[in-house]
Amino acid sequence: MICAAIDIGSNTTRILVAEPQDGQLTKVMEQRAYTRIGKSKDGKGRISPEKIGEVAEVVETQVRLAREVGADSFRAVATAAIRDSKNGKKVASAISDRAGVPIEIVSEREEGRLAFIGATKALGHPTGGRIAVVDVGGGSTEISIGTIADGVEDVMSWPIGSGLLADELIGSDPPSASEIRKVRDRVDDVFSDVEIEPPEQVVAVGGSATSLRSLTGVVLEYETLERAIRVLCGDDSTVVARQFELDPVRVRILPTGVLVLERISELLGQPLQIGKGGIREGIVLDMLNGRLDAGTPAMTG
Repeated sequence: MICAAIDIGSNTTRILVAEPQDGQLTKVMEQRAYTRIGKSKDGKGRISPEKIGEVAEVVETQVRLAREVGADSFRAVATAAIRDSKNGKKVASAISDRAGVPIEIVSEREEGRLAFIGATKALGHPTGGRIAVVDVGGGSTEISIGTIADGVEDVMSWPIGSGLLADELIGSDPPSASEIRKVRDRVDDVFSDVEIEPPEQVVAVGGSATSLRSLTGVVLEYETLERAIRVLCGDDSTVVARQFELDPVRVRILPTGVLVLERISELLGQPLQIGKGGIREGIVLDMLNGRLDAGTPAMTG
């Protein structure tokens, strides 16, 4: 069974095609497009017709490519940008009509659950205790806490993300010191009253975390995240993108994601390990197994 998972996020629209093989989950195809839906809303909180058409075309293409490599089962989800838009249901319907697959607008809890499944099944050496999975997206941030044995216990979500913060508070390229300070202040305000019992292990997933691997390595802690901020603010996005083999669009919104990750690392009292799996891997595993259990395939490249 070859499964295709499509994630229509605030910053990107991504597809993962994968299949189980010898007890592992093997990737067949991946593709992403920086569609920046969250940036396209008008003054009334509605996604524009032009952006709907653009995203629908991207998803239609992704579905076609997935079918060409043998995908026979699809699940497409839409997260914060469409979930929070005034015309979200119409957006999902329009994309579905063109792409030929249903588009499911998932709740914050379902988004966190899927990310938890994908992240924990990709851990090389999972802990026996509580695990926190941190997903900093373009339009929202989720922290899902649970265990390998029992799955997700709790999902917390905040309407703050790399795209939203960048669109509102970052105007220069590279960001200025005053802009970075404004982002830090906003992030501090959001998490000022949040208290979470530190888990035994923390995994970071989502575009902000995975894009940092070339800048920081696989562990996100204060020193490495501060170094990343200095790099991202030291030159314009095209230069940084070329140096670290990243997309310039991602580089423009990455500083805000870094600052959210840094604050969450402080909140949880420990470094964050960059995960090898996330929401799309969780969708595929869910499709293959129905639920997270001992027989679920592990992730592989």
